Amino acid sequence: MNPQAEKLNKVIVDNNPALFDMLSSKAQGIFFPWSGILGQSGEAKGKKYNATIGIACEDDGSPMRLNALSELVNLSAPEVFPYAPSFGNPKLRQTWKDMLVKKNPSLDGKSISVPVVTQALTHGLSLSAFMFLNEGDEIVIPTPYWGNYNLLYRNAAGANISTFPCFKDNSSFDLEALAKVLEERQGKKVVLLLNFPNNPTGYTPTEEEMTSIAALIKGAGEKGTKVVTLIDDAYFGLVYEKGIAQESIFAKLADIHENVLAVKIDGATKEDYVWGLRVGFMTFGIKGAGEEVYKAIADKLAGAIRGLISNCSNLSQSLLLKAYTAPDYDAQKESKYVMMKERYEVLRDVLAEKKEYEEAYVALPYNSGYFMCVKPKGNLAAEDIRKVLLEKYDTGIIAQGDLVRIAFSAIPAESIPVVMENIYKACKEVAAK
Repeated sequence: MNPQAEKLNKVIVDNNPALFDMLSSKAQGIFFPWSGILGQSGEAKGKKYNATIGIACEDDGSPMRLNALSELVNLSAPEVFPYAPSFGNPKLRQTWKDMLVKKNPSLDGKSISVPVVTQALTHGLSLSAFMFLNEGDEIVIPTPYWGNYNLLYRNAAGANISTFPCFKDNSSFDLEALAKVLEERQGKKVVLLLNFPNNPTGYTPTEEEMTSIAALIKGAGEKGTKVVTLIDDAYFGLVYEKGIAQESIFAKLADIHENVLAVKIDGATKEDYVWGLRVGFMTFGIKGAGEEVYKAIADKLAGAIRGLISNCSNLSQSLLLKAYTAPDYDAQKESKYVMMKERYEVLRDVLAEKKEYEEAYVALPYNSGYFMCVKPKGNLAAEDIRKVLLEKYDTGIIAQGDLVRIAFSAIPAESIPVVMENIYKACKEVAAK
């Protein structure tokens, strides 16, 4: 094993041996190459003659660039054209951490890592597999879940996906099912993935449910189970009902037990409506970890990023940093939240008023995010309904197994009643065949 990896491993083992056991074999062997090219380039930074880093420079020392590109962006050349650090832009990382605490007030005073920048959430999820799953390991996910998890964890990482039902009696989070999952794996390592608001259902647990989920995970840790909780917070902040958890479950798990590692995987993609910029973050929290341990984990994660994609988009990070420090950022974001909430409320009210829709489909619990799902009655195939909607009603939905997923985030409020009526009619037509 490389001495740099051994040094990082010693830091982790000396401070939290359970955390070291949670790492995959790849993560145990990875490191950030501080003593290689990057380290030598760092030592040469600021020198009059710097022939270390692999970029081209103009005669004045600024990054070489084409005017056809630089004229399109209202940012300085260093904010656009050079490589970003593998860890991400330092100012953006600290800004995102400050924003995490602002959005999750109960994190205030808790020890968490400085976020590492990823190439959006999907890359962060892929990195979570690199860091915590060996081939053949198990990852546990409530169902229904985002279909891309299959590609990420099963096909790409070679892990086995086990599931438990997200809902009990189609009304609440199935705490009993989660408890059973943890009990059956007592004393072992468990990699658990939680996604709230959930894709595809648009569900976030209530405050009470979130507290109970955290208590179950803590209880497992107290019994010797090492629980890696991967938290897919893609739609964080988009909660539309009172009594629903406003903070990420990361805030409850970040320092709950030495055997519980919370990994927050989030980003600007959905929160800030910048799907094409591809900027995400990974943040770690575990009881007893200090700056030295978090730095060791960040070094390993940045080493994985360095080895896989080198670094993330400098331009995207610079654009976001400018936006986050803009004086009217909060006001702009609030206006978009109000628009999303209005669409949700129109959808909720339509389903409450149109009782006849219950003859054709039943809505799964939803209260947040971009989506909601309905389950057609009578064992109707969601794919058949999708085809009828396309062919006869000029309407597109996603058929996911036996569910119809509706992205109300993408539909003007005045069109939502039409879409739900069209789904009702399509269900009736398929049932009549």
